Amino acid sequence: MSSTESEVLSQAFELGFTYTRSTGPVVGRFLTELRDRKVVGNKASDGTVYVPPMEFDPRTAEEITEFVEVAETGVVKTWSWIAEPQSKHLLQQPFAFALVQLDGSDVPMLHMVDAGSIDKMKTGMKVKVRWAETTRGHVTDINCFEPA
Repeated sequence: MSSTESEVLSQAFELGFTYTRSTGPVVGRFLTELRDRKVVGNKASDGTVYVPPMEFDPRTAEEITEFVEVAETGVVKTWSWIAEPQSKHLLQQPFAFALVQLDGSDVPMLHMVDAGSIDKMKTGMKVKVRWAETTRGHVTDINCFEPA
């Protein structure tokens, strides 16, 4: 081999995650309740209700252990319209990604709203959960939100 040539070393490699991960007591409880068609959050020491629930209070770093059920209805805080869904999207008709603050929660959660058309989508509109036909303990048990 000449001094201007260099040998390239290579090794076949496949990235994989060869382990399983537990959802833990907080997210696990949230997903179990979704499977049972209930939405829960948890309440921090100052009374703030988080949905989805958080393991630790972001303000104080204290563990949050009190779970509370919240309503299946809420209000759209802000949104972005998806006029041409891609194959990776869970809804194949036009929809909005929205921050929805459920009644009984103090913070909004990101999800999809199937309003039917952009003309029907509004900040401040009331929405309700549309449950998946079959629930299995996954965030997609909430298929999307729809106008209430």
